[in-house]
Amino acid sequence: MGPAEIRSESLVATLRREVAGLSPAYFALVMATGIFSIGVTQLGAPILGAGLYALNIGLYVLLAGLTALRIAWFAPDVLADLTDHRRSVGFFTVVAATNILGSQCLLIGGGLKIAVALWVVGLMLWAGLTYAIFVTLTVKSEKPPLNEGITGAWLLAIVATQSVALLSALLAAHWPQPYRLELNFLALSMWLWGGMFYIWMISLIFYRYTFFAFSPDDLSPPYWINMGAMAISVLAGARLVENTAGAPLLQSVLPFLKGFTVFYWATGTWWIPMLLLLGIWRHVYRRFPLRYDPSYWGAVFPLGMYTVCTLQLAKALKLDFLLFIPRIFIFIAALAWCLAFAGLLHRLWTRVALEHARGDAAGTAR
Repeated sequence: MGPAEIRSESLVATLRREVAGLSPAYFALVMATGIFSIGVTQLGAPILGAGLYALNIGLYVLLAGLTALRIAWFAPDVLADLTDHRRSVGFFTVVAATNILGSQCLLIGGGLKIAVALWVVGLMLWAGLTYAIFVTLTVKSEKPPLNEGITGAWLLAIVATQSVALLSALLAAHWPQPYRLELNFLALSMWLWGGMFYIWMISLIFYRYTFFAFSPDDLSPPYWINMGAMAISVLAGARLVENTAGAPLLQSVLPFLKGFTVFYWATGTWWIPMLLLLGIWRHVYRRFPLRYDPSYWGAVFPLGMYTVCTLQLAKALKLDFLLFIPRIFIFIAALAWCLAFAGLLHRLWTRVALEHARGDAAGTAR
């Protein structure tokens, strides 16, 4: 066997190892890239937004392919993840990524039919994963204590729910009656359920924060979803407010819509200084190493979502004094996205170089 064949076998083995260890939450990469793309487009950089949109399509297809391989090659591992209190909620990134890509298709690509197809897929994934995961976690005979079982990643269930509400509201504006009424009703129902779900989840997370010992390792990047779940709720709410012009159902609850949208925004905004201070405690005071991990995309996404939701809130409620926030936050989101993407590329390059060196060493030995 020659060096080329050995190297090829080594790359296949590497692919299998990477697929075996693929995080269920890796679709947060698509979520972060998608909302960042929408943000830069709406803030006056459509060419950059279109480039990120094209990149995101490729990332979604790649991750879908890798996930399909993982299901085919390592089905028991996937099933174990689905029944694990910490890892199972990562699958909700698939739902959110699908709906955010659908939103991109509508807002940037102008592809209504593709957006509808992604909405159908996203809705089916949301229903399947929601009941499969939470029923399984409910009936498990062995369960971890609260401080070991719950993390900020649990709020991905709320992000997934609100992503369905968001894309439904976006599509409703393009559909004729009676489908517009039905889609707006679905969007409103999902938006309200997402808010109720957040209250349940954040109560448990805040209780874990304040009444159990907290180590730097516990403060993983998905805790930024404490804010991100509220940010996407704001975005969906602002879209529903904009839909009231052609929807008597929404018009009848307009004060409620506006009030709860501001409530969500205020809650999400409160989390930002808290999370920054905890991050300083983790990395500066406790000197926890800062290295690339797929979970960091769960921190990039909320920054982009806060940018877009504040912009949409300011437009929908005519709060022009808030417009300075997205103009600043888009640069913070851009920096976070670039750092995380550079970390991803560095990790991939390191793995490929290492396997290349192993293949050469094996060829020389033979």
